Amino acid sequence: MHLVTIRYPSGRPLDFPSGIKVSEAIAGFGPLERPLAAVLVNNELQSLDAHVLTNCAMEPITIDSAQGAFSYRRSLCFLAAIAARDLFPERDLVVGQAIGYGFYHRFQDGPIAEADIAALERRMRELVAEDIPVAMQWWSYEEALAYFRDHGQEDTLLLLELTNEPKIALNECAGFRDLHVTPLVPSTGVLRTFELRPYDEGFLLRYPRKEKPDEIPAFEDDPLLYKITDDSRRRSGVLGVDSVGALNRLAAPKRIKDYITVAESLMTKTVAEIADQVAARRDTVKVVLIAGPSSSGKTTTSKKLSIQLRVLGFEPMVIGLDDYFVDRTRTPRDENGEFDFECLEALDVEYLNEQLLQLFAGEEVELPAFDFKTGERKPSGKRLRLGERTILIMEGIHGLNDRLTPRIPRDQKFKIYVSALTQINLDEHNRISTTDNRLIRRMVRDNQFRGRSARDTIRMWPSVQRGERLHIFPFQNGADAALNSALDYELGVLKVYAEPLLRSVKPMDPEYCEAKRLLNFLAFFAPIPAQYVPQDSLVREFIGESSFKY
Repeated sequence: MHLVTIRYPSGRPLDFPSGIKVSEAIAGFGPLERPLAAVLVNNELQSLDAHVLTNCAMEPITIDSAQGAFSYRRSLCFLAAIAARDLFPERDLVVGQAIGYGFYHRFQDGPIAEADIAALERRMRELVAEDIPVAMQWWSYEEALAYFRDHGQEDTLLLLELTNEPKIALNECAGFRDLHVTPLVPSTGVLRTFELRPYDEGFLLRYPRKEKPDEIPAFEDDPLLYKITDDSRRRSGVLGVDSVGALNRLAAPKRIKDYITVAESLMTKTVAEIADQVAARRDTVKVVLIAGPSSSGKTTTSKKLSIQLRVLGFEPMVIGLDDYFVDRTRTPRDENGEFDFECLEALDVEYLNEQLLQLFAGEEVELPAFDFKTGERKPSGKRLRLGERTILIMEGIHGLNDRLTPRIPRDQKFKIYVSALTQINLDEHNRISTTDNRLIRRMVRDNQFRGRSARDTIRMWPSVQRGERLHIFPFQNGADAALNSALDYELGVLKVYAEPLLRSVKPMDPEYCEAKRLLNFLAFFAPIPAQYVPQDSLVREFIGESSFKY
């Protein structure tokens, strides 16, 4: 009998017959404070239905970890799909964007009544009480196609057109099957903490924070985020592409080029509409502040907005907030003792406001320049005086926070929030995370222009996200306008650049789990040649060869 050795976090190795199921080997973890969602096997995320075929290190992934919380949330969506199948078999439930620690769900054919939402929640809780196993099963390609065809899941059928694998991994529970995109929790009994809340024409399936997996946080609405994502969803529907499978069908060069042309034109139209809003306040607005999370496309947005403002008779001038950093000796440090360049205190707010007031009073100022090598701010030699038609544009993470410009009256500021809010789904029940979209953008750009590896980008991404939660997201609803910078075709383009970077991350690397997950995700996309991307596209900010200078 061939044996495999499993090493546990305690350091204790145990031998088992080769092919043992993970569920039979987890006893080696000993007692756990929280339920298991999945396990790491040699840094690869696996469900408890997986089989161990080689010597490995195995680690528990509980629901209070980042990966466990991700699995928990996906599993809740799976649970909602089962309950919807049971109660409303003729209706198609579709998962959408994240809002207020919840996923927005709607039915394709129209609104859902509050009484039906309540019934859906009751059915979900019944399924939880029954503690039904959630199994990962392998089906033949032909069988999987037949199942999804019989159950009317057209988006999933389209998604499977890209693959020619002889077997397809599906999740199964209570006779319901769905595509296996990521490991789900081992049984419905784990999913005890959730709530359904009516929202617009559908409902929010709300989930706990990973830090407090037994509590549903107080609801904080995000109407701005919902509006721009809903507008974008409707736009995607008009273009006839609302899923990855539908995008993949645009494989012929002419079709994909025509689609890209229309998508880019819509983006230009949206920026032009924001410029019109600025122009409508020309009597008071003196500065446009653009903010958004990492890799949201703030820089290109500022350049595209400048063009549209010129069309309207303005003379836009861009001021870089990075030049207002305090000297390195005054830069605050984070809890790890590292320089914290993302906190507001890293900027010389007083000096910035002093210069803005001077400019608005008609005075000439000399703009600063920050030397990142020496960590010191110096005079730039560039002098600026505002003319009658001049409008300032400032882009940076703190733009929406009034503490950045406390001496500037509110009516003199026009705030724009930019984020990449992906609207196409993998299929009806599997959404595309907007965070994943930005992470892949960042990974490609970091490699193209900063020489960083995928490992480097993945390693620092949690820190980036912490900064976003502190400095950007709390202020997004104070924006005067919002722009969804996601282009539905872009992941097909980014795939070509990202996949080789992700394959460079090896199984012994701690970042391998995330790299593998992203590779599995990108496998659903047909590649789109970069040559089809216009030179003034926002996508060029990440892949290069832009007509804009950065």
